[in-house]
Amino acid sequence: MTVKQLSVFVENRPGRLSAVTETLANAGINIRAVSIADTKDFGIMRIIVNDTDKAVAVLKENSFIASAANVIAVIAEDKPGSMAAIMKTLYNGNISVEYMYAAFLNKEKGSACLILRVDNNDAAAEALKESGCTLLTEKDIAEL
Repeated sequence: MTVKQLSVFVENRPGRLSAVTETLANAGINIRAVSIADTKDFGIMRIIVNDTDKAVAVLKENSFIASAANVIAVIAEDKPGSMAAIMKTLYNGNISVEYMYAAFLNKEKGSACLILRVDNNDAAAEALKESGCTLLTEKDIAEL
């Protein structure tokens, strides 16, 4: 079980993030999670949105370089040790985490969501489900 994540190439200069986010906003796209990794000249904006296909089309129509990849969205209890348990599950399954970031904290339910890019999505999803973790679907994220 995976969700689509967009990676958007963004030049590291004033106004570029504004242009990306405004393009998405004007198309009615809701950003649910975001992470930016940068270098001196450019950055990669990783986002989870409510409508991935529409977001890719709109970004490309507006001359942005964007691609989609599958990632894992897993619920972590908002308490000490939750992330450690998830990482231990992946370690025990010999699954490597390439990167991760947190998204949408839900205070009422006492939970947060981790977005994980791993080397084997199927194995990660299976290991996490077997350990009792809740994985989110694209529909779940769109409804949050």
